[in-house]
Order: sequence, then C-alpha cells, then structure tokens
Amino acid sequence: MPRLTWGSPGTRAFETGVDRGVIYVGNQPGIPWVGLTSVDESPDGGGTKSYYFDGVKYAHTTASEEFSATITAYTYPEIFAHCDGTAQLRTGLFLTQQKRKTFGLSYRTRVGNDQDPERGYKIHIVYNALAEPSQRNYSSVGETAEPVEFSWTVTTRPPVIPGYKPTAHVVIDSRSTDADVLKAVEDALYGDDENTARLPTLDDILAMYDAFYHFEVTDLGDGVYTISGPDEAITLLENNMIQFDWHTVVQVDEETYTISSG
Repeated sequence: MPRLTWGSPGTRAFETGVDRGVIYVGNQPGIPWVGLTSVDESPDGGGTKSYYFDGVKYAHTTASEEFSATITAYTYPEIFAHCDGTAQLRTGLFLTQQKRKTFGLSYRTRVGNDQDPERGYKIHIVYNALAEPSQRNYSSVGETAEPVEFSWTVTTRPPVIPGYKPTAHVVIDSRSTDADVLKAVEDALYGDDENTARLPTLDDILAMYDAFYHFEVTDLGDGVYTISGPDEAITLLENNMIQFDWHTVVQVDEETYTISSG
C-alpha cells in the first residue's frame, strides 16, 4: 500500500464567494437576487445526548437538525417584500409587519484548489424558507454614502425524504455531477429558451440524475470487463460476481438482462 502523503498538488481545496442567487415565491417564476452579499449557513439543533446506567455511558444519540441561515444583501427583488412582511396597499403605499410568505432560494458557492482557483462550484437549494427581518440602522449621510445592508434570519420547514432524515437544504457539486445532469438542473433553476426559472422538487432533481446515469462497460480482453456506474446500483459479491439493482435493469430470461441509463 502507498504511504500517505499530505499537500499533494491539487488537493488543497477551498470554497469561496456566493453568486447566482435566485428567489422562488409560490408559483411565480424565479427572480434573480441582485445585491445578495452573503448567506451564512447555521444549522440549528443536531446536538448529542448521552445516556448512562450505573455511571456508565451505554448510548448516545443525535437530535434532529434543521437548516437555518442569515441572508444579507444591499437590495432585494420586489417579490421578496411579501416574504419580508411588507404588503402594498396601493401603488406606492406599503404596510409593514404583515404576514410573511415562505419562499425557495438557490445560490452558488465557488470551489477551487491550489492549482485551479475556479475548479468548480456548488449549487445550494433551500426549500420552505421563512425570513425574519433583523434590525436596520439608518444614519445621517456623511462625506461618503454608506449603503444600508439588509439582513434576515431564515428558518426552514424540511420536506420529507423517504429513507433519509428530512432536510430543506440540497447541495449539487459541479465537480462530480454529470454535465448533462448539471445542465438540466441549471435549466430548471435559471430558465432556458423555452421555460421560465422554477424551483425543482427533490423528486425532480433525482429524476434528472437518474435520466442521465450511465453504466460504462470496458472490455479488457480474455473475458475480463470493468463496469462503472452509480454506487448504489452496483454491489460486488463473492466469486467475482456483480449484482445490479437499478430501476432500468430488465430481466429478459433467466440469464439475460438489459440495462439502460435512462
């Protein structure tokens, strides 16, 4: 086995920045969030609890964790006023402290390393978010104008995910996601020539991944092959046997199967 090494070229990864913010309110098309300056993710809960019997720890569990964040921006889309608790009574006449609407949010963070500062990016998708405005300070203008930075504390109601704990935060990594899948996700989030921007559900996103998953079979000669595909679809059994478990595997007869990527 090779000896462990530290700091090999290209392994010093880092994340930075936030851009491509989009807000989704109700059934309205997604709107770019121009002026978004930061999204400070701060998950709530998730602490551990220990149990003792006769002074000996016999179990410890993890409490449920919920996604929360703090959003800051110099400005925000008009549609976000409904989420900020602002209602327009007449054109140009606004009421504050009104009922706030839930919303969806997507934003992007950049990923780099010591060889390529723009190696890739991560798309963050947040569901069922509710904003709570924080204090705003307006002060007299001096020699230079200091723009007010708005801030909101965001809590979420996580949707149910069969087989997993509920979560309102989904992350898509461009470095490991198939290019066709990435395009399909971005076309949904940002819109394309035929469709307006929308917030895809997790089921929608899973369907995009499944539609473009590929099984690759390579003939190495002498009856030896290598097969690559989704980790959850391929299981190595004993005696060099491989088991496929995927919704596109169709049995033809006792010894024949067809496998497709769609």
